[in-house]
Amino acid sequence: MKMSENLTVTKIDDDRIFIAKKIASSFKRGEVINLGVGIPGLVGDYIPEGVWIQADVGLLGVGPAATPGIRKVESFCNASGDEVVPVKGACTFDMAMSFGMLRSGRVDISVLGALEVSSSGDLANWAMPGSIPGMGGAMDIVCGCKTVIVATLHCSKDGSPKILEKCTLPLTGRGVVDYIVTEYCVFHITDGHMILEELRGNITVNELKKITGAPFDVSPDLKEMKL
Repeated sequence: MKMSENLTVTKIDDDRIFIAKKIASSFKRGEVINLGVGIPGLVGDYIPEGVWIQADVGLLGVGPAATPGIRKVESFCNASGDEVVPVKGACTFDMAMSFGMLRSGRVDISVLGALEVSSSGDLANWAMPGSIPGMGGAMDIVCGCKTVIVATLHCSKDGSPKILEKCTLPLTGRGVVDYIVTEYCVFHITDGHMILEELRGNITVNELKKITGAPFDVSPDLKEMKL
């Protein structure tokens, strides 16, 4: 692997961790959070004390990723299938109860990845052209959770924007996203409009507009995005 490729991989990893830490820092004690696969799965490593992570596979009390040296009698996994260490007081249940929690609004926040997300809150995160793996539980999650946060890198690998005026891929849900958190900014979507609320110090508003595929408003109370 070339040195430049090494640097690229490191930056992508750093950006993903930054997004995960930023989202985790917004949680409040007592909240119940559902985490999806990809970047959302990293959020579980940085949650503050007193926040409960729910995995739709049937676990309330997801903790950080298990270290390679830990061997347990039973394996507990997050939505990505990665082994995790449950927190004290965790409980397990079947998937019927798990999705009952999600569908009945008992989960406060869901953090999901995205292939595309629109400025009006539409989410596409389950199917690419030529590959239809199945939606899984995402459709139930985005409709049942009180708040939906998208955690994603701002652009795809080819440099094209993931945030668009209108999604081109099959939708997971229409008008369901409340916040978008990328390595550059935090957008709040309200009443079908996208508002820039936080901006990282390594980019300007004009530079952000060039890599965002949809117009957005800038909050009069725009803050610096930091941990």
